[in-house]
Amino acid sequence: MKNSALKSYINGIKKSVPVFFGFLPVAITFAIMAANVGMTGLETAAMSVFVFAGASQIMAVQMLGSGAGMISIIIATFVLNLRHLIMSTCVFRRVKIKSFFLRLFGAMAVTDEGFAIITTEDEENCTVPFTLGTITLIYGSWVVGTLIGVLASDILPAIVADSFGVALYALFIALIVPDVKKNGRLLLVVAITAVMNSVLCLFFQSSWAVIISTLAGAAVGTFLVDDGDSAGEVAT
Repeated sequence: MKNSALKSYINGIKKSVPVFFGFLPVAITFAIMAANVGMTGLETAAMSVFVFAGASQIMAVQMLGSGAGMISIIIATFVLNLRHLIMSTCVFRRVKIKSFFLRLFGAMAVTDEGFAIITTEDEENCTVPFTLGTITLIYGSWVVGTLIGVLASDILPAIVADSFGVALYALFIALIVPDVKKNGRLLLVVAITAVMNSVLCLFFQSSWAVIISTLAGAAVGTFLVDDGDSAGEVAT
């Protein structure tokens, strides 16, 4: 049993290796941005350790730099993170975690990339050790990247730091493409959500556009994607 759990844990780590290399440059960018708005290295590191929400952290730093108040930043990050209510529910539907405190920790550690890994993995492999393995590497990469950024904030040129931000988008595309190629209905849901988000960005702030398009995409997915569909099945 112990060997099986360890093997599952290591498998979760292996599945998260692409996220590790994708998160590092984004976390470095976040730390440099934080330094540019006057945050100390300790404040920046603590934010990554206790908040662990990449897009929200970056948005909070940008708002802080523009002079926004703390209440406005809290409300904006809360709205941006509403999508995690849906993602956490989907994750815990696949991963049967009985411990209440472990579920709280797991919910805190759910990211877009971790969600993509867990929900596209075969359900029989989605064990608690597997989930902890993905969390270990994903969380670790964000914290380590932040620390590197804190140390390198005075060294890297601004143009280099700005270019790191592209890694996050490339990472998510790399995670989702292999599965949508095998599942026509999943590809359709992704396309509908992407188009909807692009259109909504013309009329709403990007944070609201993400939330609305995510909710709408999830609603469409309930009709187009069956529970029995796995990442390896081709939709008919």
